[in-house]
Amino acid sequence: MLAEIAVANAAFSVIKQALTNGKELFDVADSATSYFDSKSVIAKKAKQGGNRNELQAFMELQKLKKQEEWLREHMIYAGDPGMWNAWLQFQSDAKKLREKEAALARYEKQQNKKFILMWAKGLGISILFIPLLIFMIMALIG
Repeated sequence: MLAEIAVANAAFSVIKQALTNGKELFDVADSATSYFDSKSVIAKKAKQGGNRNELQAFMELQKLKKQEEWLREHMIYAGDPGMWNAWLQFQSDAKKLREKEAALARYEKQQNKKFILMWAKGLGISILFIPLLIFMIMALIG
């Protein structure tokens, strides 16, 4: 989780610096994606509960919320007011994409398991059938 925190903080620094210097959010789209992906991981860990890592995740999530508040205010007051809604839409789209990728990964893993199981069954049947076939051939020959 420390890696996600570091990525989120670094990405926010890039975003904040770019926006402060008059650039647009799309100029730092990669950092915005990194920020939101890391925020999502931290949020999941904060919701889990159970040990002190979740407390740390919760505290970091609160810090990220304050960063997003700065971002919202900057977008609304110092920049384009519609940019905040675009940011929220970006987050929504990114979440949908991550969920789609996760579902695809689960499906592929399931298909790989089925494939391996099919081959294992085939191998098992072959191992049982070949000696039987040899015995039958030997009985016919001999």
